[in-house]
Amino acid sequence: MDLALAPETLARWQFGITTVYHFLFVPLTISLATLTACLQTAWVRTRKEKYLKATKFWGKLFLINIAMGVVTGIVQEFQFGMNWSDYSRFVGDVFGAPLAFEALIAFFFESTFIGLWIFGWDKLPPKLHLATIWTVAVGTVLSAYFILAANSWMQHPVGYRINEETGRAELTDFLHVLTQNTAVAQFAHTITAAFLTGGAFMVGIAAYHLMRRRHVAVMRTSLRLGLITMVAAGMLTALSGDRLAKIMYEQQPMKMAAAEALWDTEGPAPFSLFAVGDVDEGHNTVAVEIPGLLSFLAHDNFSEPVPGINDMNEALAEEHGPGDYRPNIPLAYWSFRWMIGFGMTSAALGALGLWLTRRRFLLAPGLRTGEDEPPRLALTPQRELGPVLSGWYWRLALWTMLFPLVANVWGWIFTETGRQPWVVYGLLRTDAAVSPGVSQGEVIISMTVFTLLYAVLAVIEVKLMAKYAKAGPPELTEADLNPPTRIGGGTGPRGSDDDDADADRPMAFSY
Repeated sequence: MDLALAPETLARWQFGITTVYHFLFVPLTISLATLTACLQTAWVRTRKEKYLKATKFWGKLFLINIAMGVVTGIVQEFQFGMNWSDYSRFVGDVFGAPLAFEALIAFFFESTFIGLWIFGWDKLPPKLHLATIWTVAVGTVLSAYFILAANSWMQHPVGYRINEETGRAELTDFLHVLTQNTAVAQFAHTITAAFLTGGAFMVGIAAYHLMRRRHVAVMRTSLRLGLITMVAAGMLTALSGDRLAKIMYEQQPMKMAAAEALWDTEGPAPFSLFAVGDVDEGHNTVAVEIPGLLSFLAHDNFSEPVPGINDMNEALAEEHGPGDYRPNIPLAYWSFRWMIGFGMTSAALGALGLWLTRRRFLLAPGLRTGEDEPPRLALTPQRELGPVLSGWYWRLALWTMLFPLVANVWGWIFTETGRQPWVVYGLLRTDAAVSPGVSQGEVIISMTVFTLLYAVLAVIEVKLMAKYAKAGPPELTEADLNPPTRIGGGTGPRGSDDDDADADRPMAFSY
């Protein structure tokens, strides 16, 4: 059977499409929950209307995004039983534990308290209501940690034993699975990248409104918060990425070599800026490199050798039996560069925006603006950008919100395809993990249905997001500006008239 249409290949395509699509929503969910909570905290502390408007505006976009993320995430987990039953049978005792914790603890926080946040605006006192969105934010982060711990076990299996009778992996040390360095480093890198995504999303939409001089006070605040988030998250993403790369070199040296198209062991090893290679022959025909930098990234010095693809492929064949243990080299090489390129470009644009829209005390009096005026983009304390360059910056800021999403996608493609041919590194090959009873036709049908369904959901998501993003913050009502002082609503000592009428009625909350 043609390898391109083999059930294993089709199953990988289907899971890849589902995962990439789902992960478009995850970073925004994680970051927008916390950013919305920060804005609501500012409202509770200051009672400034712009913070309340911003909270309701970004909160609505957050709710649309999390709803789509839940839908696609549930489908993703079903595929373990559909196309990957041998994988589930082999690792179910280990892999299922962090996923169970994610559902029982993290998802419970999210689903329960998000309902209290949605319906509690006029029922809960401000500080108690604020606590619900912070609990949601904590839940999203916990959810990410448990899922990343499960994925990290696939990258570096620990805390298990192989039952010789059943041929299955069995959990022996759950704490080790949760706290191993792979999980901690991957969590740090993923979370910081998520906040880079949320910051860019906030900057892009704020730039759209500021270009049109609409909702200026709210969007100035949102722009500033987004830019600070982008710069801080960008720096932390780079630092956590360096740490993760060093761990990757220790645990999966083939992935590091593939990311750099390093065919033969070299010391000092160069960092590749651009390469074109011959995979069949195992060498590069064109290479632009920085000498010694790869050695420094792997070992913190510029001279120590880094093993190459050809040497490691021979070593793995001796250890695990004959076969090709190389991942898709061009895909690993370019996905690694697209991840870094789009991610660092986003952070650089955030730093540029933070400088151009800096605080009033760093500007000449003639360039200072009030809260109800769009910020003037100043290259120096005395010099403003011209209208053409200013217009280009605002347009670029709008498009910037897509850059981290692209970086996230390529990052996960690199993480998962660079591990091949292993689904659990060193333990289970991908071709041994697929469901033996699923035919080629069944996988094609299910993949087609899922892909078309996701295309429809993508159109709905984009239209909903665009509709509410363009509409801007809502107008506030008297009830918004005067939240209840007690549970159940009302601002008086005993609440509203309706609350008084219901106070002595049994089961009043059910009416």
